[in-house]
Amino acid sequence: MSRTLVLIGIAIVLVGLLWPWLSKLPFGQLPGDIAIRRENVSFYFPITTMILISAIISLVLWLSGR
Repeated sequence: MSRTLVLIGIAIVLVGLLWPWLSKLPFGQLPGDIAIRRENVSFYFPITTMILISAIISLVLWLSGR
């Protein structure tokens, strides 16, 4: 359990350090992401981005389990 928590912590730190470059990737602006903007309301639901990230994480976990 402690090894898993350390690895998650390291991953969070790496994402934080790489955020200026990661934010320039087109994630969050893919076709299929729902964005509704009105006068006083903004709604954003990145469904395609979530599916893509889920597939990548599943693939990585599947490969690491082999």
